[in-house]
Amino acid sequence: MTRILGLSAFYHDSAAAIIEDGRIIAAAQEERFSRVKHDAGFPSAAVSYCLDEAGCDLDEVDVVAFYEVPHLKFRRLLQTFMAYAPQGYTAFSEAIPLWLGGKINQKAIIRRELVKLDRGDAPTSSPLFFEHHQSHAASAFYPSPFDEAIVLTMDGVGEHTTTSIAIGRGSELEIDREIHFPHSLGLLYAAFTSYLGFKVNSGEYKVMGLAPYGEPKFANAIFEHVIDVKPDGSFWLNMAYFDYCVGRRMTSEKMHNLLGGPPRQPERPLTQHHMDIAASIQVVTEEIVIRLTRAARTEYSISNLCLAGGVALNCVSNGKVLRDGRFDNIWIQPAAGDAGGALGAAYCAHYQHLKAERHVSGSRDAMQGAYLGPSYSDTEIADRLTACGAQFEVLETVEATIYQAVDALLKGNAVGWFQGRMEYGPRALGNRSILGDPRSATMQKTLNLRIKYRESFRPFAPSVRREDVAQWFELDQDSPYMLLVADVARDKHIAMTAPEEDLFGIDKLNIPRSSVPAVTHVDYSARVQTVHEDTNPLYHRLLTEFGKRTGCPVLVNTSFNVRGEPIVCTPEDAFHCFMGTDMETLVIGNCVLQKSDQNPELSTNYADQFELD
Repeated sequence: MTRILGLSAFYHDSAAAIIEDGRIIAAAQEERFSRVKHDAGFPSAAVSYCLDEAGCDLDEVDVVAFYEVPHLKFRRLLQTFMAYAPQGYTAFSEAIPLWLGGKINQKAIIRRELVKLDRGDAPTSSPLFFEHHQSHAASAFYPSPFDEAIVLTMDGVGEHTTTSIAIGRGSELEIDREIHFPHSLGLLYAAFTSYLGFKVNSGEYKVMGLAPYGEPKFANAIFEHVIDVKPDGSFWLNMAYFDYCVGRRMTSEKMHNLLGGPPRQPERPLTQHHMDIAASIQVVTEEIVIRLTRAARTEYSISNLCLAGGVALNCVSNGKVLRDGRFDNIWIQPAAGDAGGALGAAYCAHYQHLKAERHVSGSRDAMQGAYLGPSYSDTEIADRLTACGAQFEVLETVEATIYQAVDALLKGNAVGWFQGRMEYGPRALGNRSILGDPRSATMQKTLNLRIKYRESFRPFAPSVRREDVAQWFELDQDSPYMLLVADVARDKHIAMTAPEEDLFGIDKLNIPRSSVPAVTHVDYSARVQTVHEDTNPLYHRLLTEFGKRTGCPVLVNTSFNVRGEPIVCTPEDAFHCFMGTDMETLVIGNCVLQKSDQNPELSTNYADQFELD
């Protein structure tokens, strides 16, 4: 047996993953354990969890693999300074001591951090380092169900690469072409995220959710002045509009003038102007991705597409690629951002360094539904809840647990649903979720303002049984990782009145658009999760029971956390979140908690514990 430990760290979304003979045993982000959103530190707790799940210590790990090559990243920093000097000297002078003080010697840092874990002797061989986009590509291709695929990776920047196209065949994966820093689709989107007053590497989802409220009035100006896009999707950014190479800001005064004013300050009101800017950058992004994928399909004549990198989390863009119809099959790594690099690095070590043979099932992918994190037995859950001071009922059967959960949903309750193994990646997929009745016209507002403590405009995703998806959405394929956007089925639409059609911006928010208004965005779209009986039988049974009692086998599914908090990991995390919000019911294992039964002194001002995202 060959065990490989993959790591990503030191930028954002640190993570660890462990594979045995090519099979994923465990994978998790460090933030879930440290409770620090996007934790960039060494993933000590995630590594310990992975070792526990594999039943081994470090001396039984054959290879440690890291998701990027530090000296190449350092070289890019030097080259950027030389290209823009003397501009950016202040930022350069702050970064260089960090690198020369030890950051560049990550081989020693990794070994030191592993030794600190006191989990046996670290492997005597040096860690293997794989380029950032090679790790992304590996994370997308190797667990996919395809023997052959085009692999497109897009993000901010790795070492030098920001976009790559690779070809995967069997165990082979070769990058064929790249776009290099500073020309980056991920940094372009991040720049607009920052301009709109949201956090880079966190608020991009908000820009995507805000876009349907606006009109793409600035798209032509962006194409004319900011980015030159070729027919094949390759692009060049006019750096006069950006400041990320030399300063602490993402955008320059020239960009601010083009967009009609200074950047929005965080937490200030959003205007129609901001919504139009969000719509514009979303349209630009979609056009570039469509050109890239169309050109790749024509050039390589391969009908399968894999996606990874942070831009692959733009599920609206992914949905456009799907509907474009150039590919027979599309598969997207659920941990498409830097956290997935840990798994990608492990796969690189297995297939490219050790030359292992790859066997593909041809049907289901190798991600096991992305349920790769910690789980807790019913006994352990009860003991932990008791230690928290929780009052709960223990149910004897799965059927009783599901029935009570559905009862709560039918009362209009927001239900915390904590079951099985935690998800890997940024999405809750039915194991660390807050659920609601999608037929409720007020559920979206309730969840945003009273449970999640987040902006009212942000949409929620539907979970639907795979066998029912085509009846409810304009989609008839697997979407297990909530990474494809599709329209709600036309026969579920509610026609808008003439005055409603004339509304603009956020005024559109409270107009029900379908028979499942809580999961229908203002443009009739939804970020669909298909639930499969073989990967999550319990959640599938919950949807089945809800469907039997309502005729609607769909649930609102949002991640179990509040704004700025990582998704809950432990029963204690779930209880604290439950007590710190207006959530009415918590179903955790076979334990059911009602808010009305709890000691109110255990409640805290929970939202203030986390920095806003």
